[in-house]
Amino acid sequence: REMKFLDEAKIFLRSGNGGPGCLSFRREANVPLGGPDGGNGGFGGNVLFKVQNNLNTLIDFRYKQHFKAKNGLPGMGKNKTGQSGKNLIIHVPQGTQIYTNDKKSLIADLKEIDQELLLLRGGNGGRGNASFKSSTNQAPRNFDKGEEGEELWVWLRLKLIADVGIVGLPNAGKSTLLSKITAAKPKIADYPFTTLAPQIGVVYDKGRDFVIADIPGLIEGAHSGVGLGTKFLGHIERCSILLHL
Repeated sequence: REMKFLDEAKIFLRSGNGGPGCLSFRREANVPLGGPDGGNGGFGGNVLFKVQNNLNTLIDFRYKQHFKAKNGLPGMGKNKTGQSGKNLIIHVPQGTQIYTNDKKSLIADLKEIDQELLLLRGGNGGRGNASFKSSTNQAPRNFDKGEEGEELWVWLRLKLIADVGIVGLPNAGKSTLLSKITAAKPKIADYPFTTLAPQIGVVYDKGRDFVIADIPGLIEGAHSGVGLGTKFLGHIERCSILLHL
């Protein structure tokens, strides 16, 4: 597995609106007193995140940035409740962190496979006029519109999760080692600089598979943003073991 490492993406989320309630009265032959029978609107869809096993970048969020759950449907006569809007499930790689729009507050850290997080709730459906019937108001004409959904811009940030991280000076042979023990194909040459994107590979060893990553080295001038700058340091903390070459 070779990967271009994309570690941040900004996306817009919106949960579904609740459906409006219905204003309806029973109209049947031979039923002299048809009462109110307007049903409630359906719930709007929720927005959930789910960690998926076979994803390892946020590249999909480069091409799609707006995610909206479905609205609830309106209530109907004969006390029928409107159908609820379908929930929207957004699949992300293991290790994805969700931050607020200003990048200052961590909303969630999704570390476990199949972990689910309900982030935005859909709006409640509005009440139909049947819900307003009382002893003093036998033929109500009131109904609710249904609640609006919630919306939010968030940043997704992915920290590389590797079992083994290879660190060392540029030209130490980190990419060469990775290319020999995994199927990853890092660019290998006598560069005076360093790997620009973390390369990740899987070692298959007698039924024990593990992920190994060549983590970009610090190079001269990194503190002023040369190469990846010091940005890659965040990826190191998630490796179980560091192999210094």
